[in-house]
Amino acid sequence: MSYPHQVPPRRPGAVVSAAALLLLMAVGAVAYAVASLLVTAGTVDRFREAARATGASGGEIDGVASLLRGSTVLSAVLGVLVALLLLGLALGLLSGRAGARVATWVVAGLGLFCGCCALAVLVGQRAAPLRLGADERVTADLLARVGDAYPDWWIPVNAALSVAQILGYLVVAALLTLPSAGAFFHRRAPRPPAGPTPPPGPVAPAPTGPVAAAPAYGHPSPWGPPPAPPPPSAPPGPTRPPEDRP
Repeated sequence: MSYPHQVPPRRPGAVVSAAALLLLMAVGAVAYAVASLLVTAGTVDRFREAARATGASGGEIDGVASLLRGSTVLSAVLGVLVALLLLGLALGLLSGRAGARVATWVVAGLGLFCGCCALAVLVGQRAAPLRLGADERVTADLLARVGDAYPDWWIPVNAALSVAQILGYLVVAALLTLPSAGAFFHRRAPRPPAGPTPPPGPVAPAPTGPVAAAPAYGHPSPWGPPPAPPPPSAPPGPTRPPEDRP
């Protein structure tokens, strides 16, 4: 049996905008991961050249260079994972899954926290450089050379991306709280009828004549036990001849 074609509900603009913004942030995360990997090679070379003037040993320089490479690779991997997560959330929002809406709010809260922390670290490094004790002066000089080894545009770009991340998650969370988005995620799909619908046709008229009553025996009543059968009749006796009758 076929049912009438049901038109899917139209996605509100708030949901489409939130999903598009998540996709844009996912592309930005992948682009940042690729850019950081491309920048690392030149950054490490510039750091080694600048670190020779600090009087640090080769082992100390190699250790900081390895830390720089490892942190960059880890950051790139995390960026790709975040991009995949944002892609999945965007697809879930477009399909109308209520769980994707809640998960997006959770991810937005974590993204706001991480963005604020990254921005605070960048501002703190510029406002108050790291200061260590006299016995760790070489380490402090090496860490200062790491910041100087990056391109001049790298720190401002990171700060701008942190601000964009904060604003992006705020906008996404706000869009998903709109009434149109709530109605889209809490809609109920119509259910098909429980059984087949009889085809339309003429209705048979009800009988107008007397209805014969069912016999009492052999048809049990729905309100009690069936009636007892009638007692058997006695067999007929022998018939006397006519001449013997008085």
